[in-house]
Amino acid sequence: MGNTWITRGETSAEIAAVRDINLAAFPTPAEAGLVDALRADPTASIEGLSLVAADEAGRPVGHALLTRCHIDTTPALCLAPCAVRPEHQRTGAGTAAISAALTAARSLGEHHVVVLGHPAYYPRFGFTRASDHGIGLTIDVPDDALMALSLDADHPLPSGTVHYAAPFGI
Repeated sequence: MGNTWITRGETSAEIAAVRDINLAAFPTPAEAGLVDALRADPTASIEGLSLVAADEAGRPVGHALLTRCHIDTTPALCLAPCAVRPEHQRTGAGTAAISAALTAARSLGEHHVVVLGHPAYYPRFGFTRASDHGIGLTIDVPDDALMALSLDADHPLPSGTVHYAAPFGI
């Protein structure tokens, strides 16, 4: 497999493929169900912020989803779930999908993104420890796992508590 990935917004025809990616990438169907629930939630779902990375044949192999959340009352985005089919992991498909999602968010005028994930992975996109900006959660998580990113220098990260969309259950 080459490392050339085609990134694009998810189409309605790719919903099943995105579900399959999440089912293959995670040990339980929870993330696949979360994607479905977030897609169906009009307060969370934002057109154009569900991105796929496709192989040279156009088959989606990676997925990144950004949905609405808030840092206190400031609108922000949550990056999750992100998934890549196991046979394509460590090939750049995830990086391509996430980079495309962040670019799409910037083009829509979004300013802030939070992610709860692997602290060794997300800094490559510019994410930093959220607690350094006074950002936290209502649940206990490892301090270095909650990260935040400002998408433009004119809008520094606000401080406050992250409020996720209802499907996250947080």
